[in-house]
Amino acid sequence: MTDYRDVNRANWDERADAHAASADYGLAAFEADPGHLSRVVRFDLPLLGDIAGLRGVHLQCHIGTDTLSLARLGATMTGLDFSSRSLARARRLAERAGPPVEFVESDVYAAPDVLGRHGFDLVYTGIGALCWLPDVHRWAQTVAALLRPGGRLFLREGHPVLWALDYERDDDLLVLSEPYFETERPQVYDEPGTYVDTDVEFTHTVTHEWNHGLGEIVTAVLAAGLTVTGLVEHRSVPWEALPGRMRRDDAGEWQLTDSPERLPHTYTLQAVRS
Repeated sequence: MTDYRDVNRANWDERADAHAASADYGLAAFEADPGHLSRVVRFDLPLLGDIAGLRGVHLQCHIGTDTLSLARLGATMTGLDFSSRSLARARRLAERAGPPVEFVESDVYAAPDVLGRHGFDLVYTGIGALCWLPDVHRWAQTVAALLRPGGRLFLREGHPVLWALDYERDDDLLVLSEPYFETERPQVYDEPGTYVDTDVEFTHTVTHEWNHGLGEIVTAVLAAGLTVTGLVEHRSVPWEALPGRMRRDDAGEWQLTDSPERLPHTYTLQAVRS
């Protein structure tokens, strides 16, 4: 496998069942409580606001917990992902827990051709999505092509400074060792585990990833014809990004144990199509 999509798809296909079985995603809570929302969407709510009645698409939706949460807030949701096994899990969750969600298998850049152009009120994309894409300008153009005039982008993502850190250090220093800016060639990683607690041993452990600087992301959104309406940097992240150096906060997210104000952990970017 030489294409980055084939390499990464194999990795995500293999992760899907382990993620669905993990306490971190908490699928049982969705089935037990029709009002339950994912922790990610609960964090987003103050900035997300009322989305009832909107037609939304969640790009790179994985196993659908955030997509289903947005549907529970009253939006008519479509989830899109390139991993067939992830979507199988997402469809099963929606069938058991409702409300109905349409899940579509596609590469994210092909979304306008698959879903239609300029038909969505909301494009939502979240934590750990952009790092799998080689070209942030093409991604922004994809978002613009999906949105109707007046439609809205909501993006919460890991901060590019967080992605650029040296994760292997065992002291309290924050050291940038990975690219901050988008590069032509991917960073190639071979890591045996995943970000949830699981005993599963994976076979497809290689991934191809890219960072994108915050200025590059904002510029790409503006160049695609969107107007930025909000940019907030946060002091927490949904997973233990720096193992052994973080603690849970009151919202159940993770932040640096020592002086979390040193690090932008995540950010929320919002924009509207003219």
